[in-house]
Amino acid sequence: MTAGDILRSAVSNTFRSKVRTALTVVAIFIGAFTLTLTSAIGAGVSDYIDKQIGAIGGDDLLTVSPAAETAAADDGPKEYDPDGAAMQGSFTLLSEADIETIRATDGIDKVEPAAMLAPDFIQYDGGTKFELTVNPMIGMADADLAAGRQLEDGSGSREVLLPSSYLEPMGFADEQAALDRTVSIAVTDYAGTQHTVDAVVAGVQNDSLFGDGAGFNEELRTEMDALQKTGMPAGVPSGYITSVAYLSTDISADELDGIKSDLADQGFTALTVADQIGAIQTVINGIIGVLNAFAVIALVAAGFGIVNTLLMSVQERTREIGLMKAMGMGGGKIFALFSFEAIFIGFLGSALGAGVAIGLGTAISSVLSNTVLSALPGLNIMLFTPASVAVIIGVVMLIAFLAGTLPARRAARQNPIDALRYE
Repeated sequence: MTAGDILRSAVSNTFRSKVRTALTVVAIFIGAFTLTLTSAIGAGVSDYIDKQIGAIGGDDLLTVSPAAETAAADDGPKEYDPDGAAMQGSFTLLSEADIETIRATDGIDKVEPAAMLAPDFIQYDGGTKFELTVNPMIGMADADLAAGRQLEDGSGSREVLLPSSYLEPMGFADEQAALDRTVSIAVTDYAGTQHTVDAVVAGVQNDSLFGDGAGFNEELRTEMDALQKTGMPAGVPSGYITSVAYLSTDISADELDGIKSDLADQGFTALTVADQIGAIQTVINGIIGVLNAFAVIALVAAGFGIVNTLLMSVQERTREIGLMKAMGMGGGKIFALFSFEAIFIGFLGSALGAGVAIGLGTAISSVLSNTVLSALPGLNIMLFTPASVAVIIGVVMLIAFLAGTLPARRAARQNPIDALRYE
């Protein structure tokens, strides 16, 4: 009997007891279905986070802030030092000297201090005034655009990226209608005088996972910061809460660690975007891992169903096994026959489970993207990839094979004389 004959015989024998096989396949189906969905959720969320990281610079940028001094729990509160670093509330500020120190660090090409801007409002064409939040990171790196272009520093003109949620309230029909329009942004200085600055809408950005807000180019940031500080009394601490360092191109992971270490030795904390959201990814991966564990438990339980199904099949076909051995079929081929039956059952359950999960999950993901998750454009909560589906089917077939080894071994070790006498 050739390998092809064994495979065809295994497939045919699988359907001898249709009800028993169907129940076993259903158990595998449930596990494969669940594992495919949970894996797709993990892949979808991870893909969205990766896109967001890439859109705001990824590992090409470092957020550099003063290193926080933490005291042990038993040390009590830290004594106030009037001669210490500049403070604003509970924040240690970066001075101009600190910015120069960061700029002089090997591996860093450019440093942009992130001024804390607090505009009063934004207005278009004399219409309604709306409060505006500025995200200092947007404008220092590429944003996730719905339309338009990235901000350009050094162009000589003041440019702004508008959040997509501002379009309709401000009177724009769509993203294209807002491009290259002039908007007015107001800010109040220390003396209480309100100043208005005009800026051109360079683009419209999608809502981001890492915070909403408008983006200003260097010219607009500089002018808004200068107006905001107009009339600042002498002695008021001045500085920056954080800064963004642009790394040299082709920085390796070891070189990046070296830059972080150098900055730490100088009293700064340097983090990439990936570092800052590491905790979020850890939580997400942990949740997906727990869900996957439940799916694997269901598959292991289904494996016992395969053991039971094949053991009963071996018992029912004892005389048949004896006849095959009497006709010269070796124990290895009989082992292969029952192993193929187990693998085929695993393939049926996993293929059906993965197929239904893909169809149902794609529909659910589409609905969620247009309803509940519409505020996060580009997020597909379930992402199915051929590679991951193939791995799941392969893993289930492996579990099925391992579950079938006991019945297959028992069948292979049957004594042909005793088997032929079996009633």
